[in-house]
Amino acid sequence: MSTPELSTVTAPETVTVGGSPVQVMDAGTGPAVLMLHGSGPGTTGSGAWAATAQALGASFRLVAPDQAGFGRTPLPVGSRGGLEVWTDQAAGLMDALGIERYAVVGHSMGGAVALSLAAARPEQVTHVVAVATMGAPGAPLSPDLDAIWAAPAGPLGAQDMLSRLVLDQALVTDQAVAARAAAMEAGADAFARLFPPPRARWSDDLTVSAGALAGIQAPVLLVHGAEDRVTPLRDTALPLLDHLADVRLHVFGRCGHVPALEHPHEFRRLLSSFLGSH
Repeated sequence: MSTPELSTVTAPETVTVGGSPVQVMDAGTGPAVLMLHGSGPGTTGSGAWAATAQALGASFRLVAPDQAGFGRTPLPVGSRGGLEVWTDQAAGLMDALGIERYAVVGHSMGGAVALSLAAARPEQVTHVVAVATMGAPGAPLSPDLDAIWAAPAGPLGAQDMLSRLVLDQALVTDQAVAARAAAMEAGADAFARLFPPPRARWSDDLTVSAGALAGIQAPVLLVHGAEDRVTPLRDTALPLLDHLADVRLHVFGRCGHVPALEHPHEFRRLLSSFLGSH
């Protein structure tokens, strides 16, 4: 999932990774942080992370790609996406940008990719922040995530999806619905290939194995909303505490699936403190 569309910080650029184009927002200066969005239809890197990049860009270089099958990044030829594809593309993007060491922040699906990347690239990944994350072994597909992956393009589908993402329904504004509906329409063909039913198999594909989790060397911060219905706390973040060697958990009360939108200032302070403390 991701936040409703927000204004971009800088014009996105296209980087070739493994022969395929990847659209990426690259903003700010300082230590590099790879920002990975979630899996809701209409999600983009800039839509999910532009406001965070604007707030933190004076201290960090924030790299926010559209992952394969989302926004302006097509699926590689013959691919249907999946954890391995997104992990390899994220690693390849940072290699292509010449960034040797970096932190990774991922939301929902992006959290699973962040954890997978930290396991695959221990020499490169310095910190992991997994927000409302997927990836925990044995986590079931929630009814709300199933509904979000099935959301039809258009205003009604956009409104239903956004209403599931946040606890405070005042955040589901006409502007947010219109922006997400437009993004859903633009990406409908590619998204249709990503999570066709039965959808539990795609949730299973985003599981990071217990062995991979145990091998993560970077410190991990888990951030979660207490009222998250999409990736419920008890099924996702809490089990990860048993698998990660260096982990801490921050839970926002009165918060659904999108802490960056629902508690933006505290979320940014938390992120800045963790990324700057190691």
